Amino acid sequence: MQQTVSVAERMAQVGEQVLRDHMPLQHRVFFTQLPFVVVGSVDAAGQPTASILAVPPGFVSSPDERSLHIAAHAQLADPLAANLRVGASLGVLGIEPHTRRRNRANGIVTALNDEGITLGIQQSFGNCPKYIQAREPEFDAKRVPGPARVSVGLDPQAVRLIEQADTFFIASAHSDATHHMAESMQRSHGVDVSHRGGKPGFVRVDANGMLIVPDFRGNFFFNTLGNLLVNPQAGLLFIDFDSGDLLQLEALAEIITEGAELASFVGAERLLRLRVTRVLWRPGALALRWGEPIYSPSLEGLGGWPQS
Repeated sequence: MQQTVSVAERMAQVGEQVLRDHMPLQHRVFFTQLPFVVVGSVDAAGQPTASILAVPPGFVSSPDERSLHIAAHAQLADPLAANLRVGASLGVLGIEPHTRRRNRANGIVTALNDEGITLGIQQSFGNCPKYIQAREPEFDAKRVPGPARVSVGLDPQAVRLIEQADTFFIASAHSDATHHMAESMQRSHGVDVSHRGGKPGFVRVDANGMLIVPDFRGNFFFNTLGNLLVNPQAGLLFIDFDSGDLLQLEALAEIITEGAELASFVGAERLLRLRVTRVLWRPGALALRWGEPIYSPSLEGLGGWPQS
């Protein structure tokens, strides 16, 4: 992906400076103040899933610079619960929307018990604040999850949530992420989970139920798109910020780099076309309440989908 935009040589140098194999103190402190983290995991067939764990701040800690402890457990309806095991590869995104700060911590599960999950860090790096809508979350212990439901296609409720969204999260994985010898896995062969933001309606659902997502100029790491080039399986997470409903999708991705559809969206440098293969609705599953959004100034100058 970096070669396609002629930045591979420069990013090779940047990557050595930015992608650390340990967590700097600033990142370790940042994670402790969060009321939620987004987690990317992968099943035995290589299918990634994007999940969210929400607990009052302080549930994430960093005992040392090479480990991250998450004192939380996935709900049984969440695919993350089945994907967790010692040796599993995880991607963790710490994001504070109201300050637009975000840091990534990707690695291998080294311990899994009643106290939660301990992750051995393989990659730690920060991200810029672009495209993050500033909304402040507050933990809500009174929210009770409803029964989850699974389907193959998108129903009108799912389409409505997707087409109104200004934010979603996407998990991706290298094709070797299910390797059982975790200690021999290369740092670049794990799981990653990333934020995507845009104006409400930036994700379009076409007549065939395909999701079309514009990809805007970023930091040229191409963590997500790089993974999707070698393994097109993706996991998406959409949040209903009013109800706490979660929509978790499994999809197959295709990267579009030219054509009239791409040209119709001002500011898009490429498109991500996603064919949904599984839909999981989890009503009221997120125990967070959110303030009103303040849209990112980075969205200025970006267009939208033609109304026709």
